[in-house]
Amino acid sequence: MIKERKIRVAVADSNKLIILGLETVLANVADVELAGHAETGEELLTMVKEDHIDIVLMDFTAPGYSLEFIPEIFKISPCTRVVAITPDQEGTTIINALKAGVTSYVKKDCDLDEIISSVRETAKGTKFFCGQILETIRRVEIDPEDADYKNFNCEPVHLSEREQEIITLIAEGLTNTTIAEQLFLSPHTVNTHRKNIMQKLGVKNTASIVMYAVKANLVNVNKFLFSR
Repeated sequence: MIKERKIRVAVADSNKLIILGLETVLANVADVELAGHAETGEELLTMVKEDHIDIVLMDFTAPGYSLEFIPEIFKISPCTRVVAITPDQEGTTIINALKAGVTSYVKKDCDLDEIISSVRETAKGTKFFCGQILETIRRVEIDPEDADYKNFNCEPVHLSEREQEIITLIAEGLTNTTIAEQLFLSPHTVNTHRKNIMQKLGVKNTASIVMYAVKANLVNVNKFLFSR
């Protein structure tokens, strides 16, 4: 948490117009101090090494960037926090961003007040999501505070064809009994598969299985976005 000094913010984006716009906005915020900008992930890591930065306002989907740079930021500066600001709000994008270590998330077409609030709240040590991102979080049933989700294993997982089939049906909201009927298995067998799946994925609840299914493209995220 930052107290009694200005919040040092770096803008990370490859679009010069976006950079100019964000820097113009932040330059007029009394409790914010601009640390500069970076147009590639490599430039950003160099900036983090050479200067103290509290908040990185970053479009990790921009050319020259990727989610892989976020863990590298924390290796260099563990106290730096990342606010994602992207044009995309799909569930898979948010899930992968949170998993990489993003603290807060806003969209590029958010109100300026929301963007400024995301910087201030993140500097205080709290999470901030703009209204559009919150709506996606609700629809896809993402829990940013889920401990199992934070520890979700990104390493390759070897799942059988049957296990992948069951994961897909779980993600679609089917119960063990319904899955058993559909696959001509006993409910006990389905339950055993579910336990094995959770053990392989290193998770403890159904929500985390759904997150894996979305990340692994076993289900279409649009099914969640438009089914309600």
